[in-house]
Amino acid sequence: MTQTEHTPAGSELIDRLATAVTGIRQQLRQVVVGQDEVIDQLLICLFGQGHCLLEGVPGLAKTLLISTLARTLNLSFSRIQFTPDLMPADITGTDIIEENRSTGQREMRFLEGPLFSHVVLADEINRTPPKTQAALLEAMQERQVTVGRVRHQLADPFFVLATQNPIEQEGTYALPEAQQDRFMLKVLVTYPSFAEEFEVARRTTINRTDSILPVVSPEEIVALQNLVRDVPVSDHLVRYTLALVRQTRVGEGHVPEVVSQHLAWGAGPRAVQFLIVGAKARALMLGRPHVTIEDIQALAKPVLRHRIVVNFAAASDGVTSDQIIDSLLESTPTQEDALAHDARFQAIFAS
Repeated sequence: MTQTEHTPAGSELIDRLATAVTGIRQQLRQVVVGQDEVIDQLLICLFGQGHCLLEGVPGLAKTLLISTLARTLNLSFSRIQFTPDLMPADITGTDIIEENRSTGQREMRFLEGPLFSHVVLADEINRTPPKTQAALLEAMQERQVTVGRVRHQLADPFFVLATQNPIEQEGTYALPEAQQDRFMLKVLVTYPSFAEEFEVARRTTINRTDSILPVVSPEEIVALQNLVRDVPVSDHLVRYTLALVRQTRVGEGHVPEVVSQHLAWGAGPRAVQFLIVGAKARALMLGRPHVTIEDIQALAKPVLRHRIVVNFAAASDGVTSDQIIDSLLESTPTQEDALAHDARFQAIFAS
């Protein structure tokens, strides 16, 4: 099917996505003050069929934002409070023996865990041991869980939102790189501005009832996710994304000095995939049926910051992954600039 054949239905869905995004923002603003960039990145994850890791200090309304988002999407919601004694079966579910009342015989029945919801909040995910953290891997990647020898399909759409506290590290377990890589974006939730915090204090210290209305149905979300995948991306943008990501790989050809000095490990192919899919979702949310370099650049930090590992020298000098990504964005040329001036990138853009 050609792109032209997609146009009528596609244009209707684009309008529907724009309407849905506007409606979701309006509903969320009833209970969440500010955090516009965080909300947009959550929606990019949702429409890009990805998962999101939110990092911020306590009290910034991360849990409230996620639970309210689930209500606006008309999706089932589960919250899992991760603790050191949480076991894998506590989140995936388990087989139990149950007596059949009609026959009197005992039968095995699968009791679903909290993962069997559309939206799953993994609260303080770094407070549980790696064995339980790993139980999420299959669910996030394959949209299924395996208990015994039986695979159980999860809901569609399926969206994992995990939170972690960056300041209190006692009793925590760092997320393995393999698990971090499953998250499409890592979103930093920062302190509100003075005006925003004033509004938070005003709203939360009075009796107040908010009426959150669903904006879209699960079926519409799936249709909009499929629409995102259909957005065309030109080859030169794919090459630009490759040029940006491949520079993070220490020991792989010609990498910038900032990378060789400060990175221990770079981003893998999943970073390229998520950058492109996220850029598609962002373009549609802005009302454009095509992707630009600005879309790629806008998502570089949330896609890459948890996929590159700074070395000891960078940590001791206070160099952060975001600063390295800023440097790479400044040094990575467009296709025209590369072919004309930069020999390091000519092979990528000329292929």
